[in-house]
Amino acid sequence: MIFARQWTFVRSLLPVVGVLLFSGCGAVHQMHSDLHVDHNSDSGSATGAQPDSEVNQDWAKQRLAKSTRHQEWVKVKYKPAGGTADREVSAFVVYPEVKNKATAVIVIHEIFGMSDWVQSLTDQLAEAGYIAIAPDLLSGMGPNGGGTAEIRAQNSDAVGKAIRDLPPDQITADLNAIAGYVANLPAANGKLAVTGYCWGGSQSFRYATNNPKLKAAFVFYGAAPTKEDQKTIDREALERIKAPVYGFYAGNDMRINGTVPGTIEAMKALNKQFDPVTYEGAGHGFMRAGDAPEPVAPVAKGNAEADKLAKDAYEKAQTAYGPNKKARDEAWVRWRALLAKI
Repeated sequence: MIFARQWTFVRSLLPVVGVLLFSGCGAVHQMHSDLHVDHNSDSGSATGAQPDSEVNQDWAKQRLAKSTRHQEWVKVKYKPAGGTADREVSAFVVYPEVKNKATAVIVIHEIFGMSDWVQSLTDQLAEAGYIAIAPDLLSGMGPNGGGTAEIRAQNSDAVGKAIRDLPPDQITADLNAIAGYVANLPAANGKLAVTGYCWGGSQSFRYATNNPKLKAAFVFYGAAPTKEDQKTIDREALERIKAPVYGFYAGNDMRINGTVPGTIEAMKALNKQFDPVTYEGAGHGFMRAGDAPEPVAPVAKGNAEADKLAKDAYEKAQTAYGPNKKARDEAWVRWRALLAKI
């Protein structure tokens, strides 16, 4: 069943925004000055190439298909500052099954772009009682004007490279448009939070510096904004933060964890709330990795060499899965408790 609606509203952060909905129930880090490009430990390349485990997420797709919650794709239009043409951002929205108006949460995807897991996580947020909206920040960046799916079809490196090259101001403007849209939904109570993962984790921290109306920012294995040298924390940016920032970090992720002490120091000096928690034994990307099904032991094929390789791969995956699953479950408990306080 397809629905089409046109929404317009005026908001303080942006000019008039129009929305057209299509809905259905159902390594060297080459970055801009404050744009962190994070790569999962299994990303496969310094440019964010997507191995099969990132592209093929049938388990997430199946979970999403079983959901009874209302899901819809929307297209949010806005006119960029100084621009002459509208920009259109595609986003996935899921509504909770509640009788009262709900808080909204913006979900910022990993460096792997809009994936089945990101959509599944958005649905899980709705299951917890929140209006969740996940924008595809690669909307319109494909060769034919498409987003993540079209870019991914080019080659395995294309999504990571496209995200690396996103203009920071465009990311902020996209998120502002999404924030304006979701805040004006009849089912929303006006409260807004942001969350992000991997690259999106850093972007959620960054967005907290750019939207004073946020009630909270939930940063999953992401770093604070830095200056052009990519090493010095941008204290001027952090000074603009109004909302509490909650960090969720993996114990085996020093690339990100190495930035946390400096962030704690800077936020404390600025009298800003920053509460990080580290989940020992977990790896970068544990929210996705711990959400996936437990690895299945291989069946011997009679080829000694191949069977050993398969067994070794299984044992490695099994060793990583336990801590990631534990971290994911514990993070959800903490996250739900924090969301309930907004």
